[in-house]
Amino acid sequence: MNVLEQTWQWFADPASWEGAGGIWSRLLEHLGYSGLVLLIAAVIALPLGILVGHTRAGGNVVVGVAGALRSLPTLGLLTLFALWIGLGLTAPVMALVLLAIAPLLTGAYAGISTVDPVVVDAARAQGLTEWQILTRVELPVAVPVIFGGIRNATLQVVATVTIMAYIDLGGLGRFLIDGLAVRDYSRMVAAMILAAILALLLDAVLAAAQKLLSSPGLSKED
Repeated sequence: MNVLEQTWQWFADPASWEGAGGIWSRLLEHLGYSGLVLLIAAVIALPLGILVGHTRAGGNVVVGVAGALRSLPTLGLLTLFALWIGLGLTAPVMALVLLAIAPLLTGAYAGISTVDPVVVDAARAQGLTEWQILTRVELPVAVPVIFGGIRNATLQVVATVTIMAYIDLGGLGRFLIDGLAVRDYSRMVAAMILAAILALLLDAVLAAAQKLLSSPGLSKED
């Protein structure tokens, strides 16, 4: 029996889905970790990217910071933070937040900064405040690009949250680490399949939300 057949049998076994260590429980843990990381990263990166994009000051710094964050090895950061802070949720969350900030920051900055300056100047000439320009002119135009950054960050985080299991936390990575420990390769393959399916489903949901928010009909109603 090959690994794919063993993986199918593992999925077909009801015991794989039940209990604290079952698929449903691990999926919820994985989603919880991912949501926490993305929320913290969004609170940091989106306002900063939008501010820099609106003022058009410090764009080179944003690009440089985003590039530097992308080059950091997440597993290395996790190990460093775990040695510094100790085992627990804080160390992996910090490492993953740094991973998520880069696409969120870049998407927010690029979305706002690429709005036609002529349109912005026309809005100022009509007497709109900076806040009104941002919310009524720049953000509606920038939504597709900003959502592109959110989708990118979501895919990266969901795929990388598996490292939580490296320091004995939960999530889908638990199947990967536990399977490796006992050479249960079917469980390891199942973990990769589940993480990939989850990432694709979340991306599809975000793509639908992006399409809705950037639809011409919606903007006209506003």
